[in-house]
Amino acid sequence: METVLITGGSGLIGRQLTKYLTIEGYSVIILTRKMPVPSPADPNISYALWSVKEQTIDAAAIQKADYIIHLAGAGVVDKKWTPTYRTEIVKSRTESSALLIRALQNNCHKVKAVVSASAIGWYGEDPSPLKGGFVETDQPDAGFLGETCKLWEESIEPLEKMGVRLVKLRTGIVLSNDGGALTEFKKPVQFGIAGILGNGKQVVSWIHIDDLCRIYGAAIENQQFSGSYNAVAPNPVPNKELTMELARQIKGKFYIPIHIPAIALKIMLGERSTEVLKSTTVNCKKLRNAGFSFLYPSLEAALQQLCSK
Repeated sequence: METVLITGGSGLIGRQLTKYLTIEGYSVIILTRKMPVPSPADPNISYALWSVKEQTIDAAAIQKADYIIHLAGAGVVDKKWTPTYRTEIVKSRTESSALLIRALQNNCHKVKAVVSASAIGWYGEDPSPLKGGFVETDQPDAGFLGETCKLWEESIEPLEKMGVRLVKLRTGIVLSNDGGALTEFKKPVQFGIAGILGNGKQVVSWIHIDDLCRIYGAAIENQQFSGSYNAVAPNPVPNKELTMELARQIKGKFYIPIHIPAIALKIMLGERSTEVLKSTTVNCKKLRNAGFSFLYPSLEAALQQLCSK
């Protein structure tokens, strides 16, 4: 049984990915700052200590790992982007990468590949006219998230010179029942309100959580995977379409569409509002050319599955 070491295992993606990998026959070690009590019931899940702040890590965990999935990083939308929190967002990603690199340099290991999270925040606003969406060779945006993703990816790239296969997944908006954007979108819908953000024309590049886990699995198992991939579904949609489809799935015909003005979002979210109001159309052709097939290529199929649970 091969072993996958996961950083950021307690987050939305990490929790679901752990379940997926154990079902697929992997043993999973989750790096954590504090050992959980009680221990998990699944014998194929274990924990090991690390501290990004102290730059320490359990060497035995590194030595046991066949693959590493690197998800660690402070939540981008969790708090207001003060100068202090901006620094935390960047350092939590780059310093955790540095810790992994040093651990691999300083320990005998058998790690075949590292799959590192990134985000479509790499890209900026859709150009006009848009031609097919952003692709992996496009340059990073000059804004905060673009610069963060650039530093994030660069921080893990020294692994390539060490002979470790590296895959970077630029992930879109993750649709899941266990947290994240969909949970927030659902809140007004429960009261019969379809809350459309701004004018609703901004394109959302999304991915079903099950497909995202499968992409991570493919990146581990397929040795041809290398470099950056856009981890998004093949059919991005405007915010209005996403909101209306979600309302139809939950309420049928019994909902009222209401536009939430951009100015209100700016007051509530501050600078973070630019991320929910900008249009970012991202192309997944490279992923599909690598042989990946989506379970949920359309928004309707994705929401139908999620809302049926």
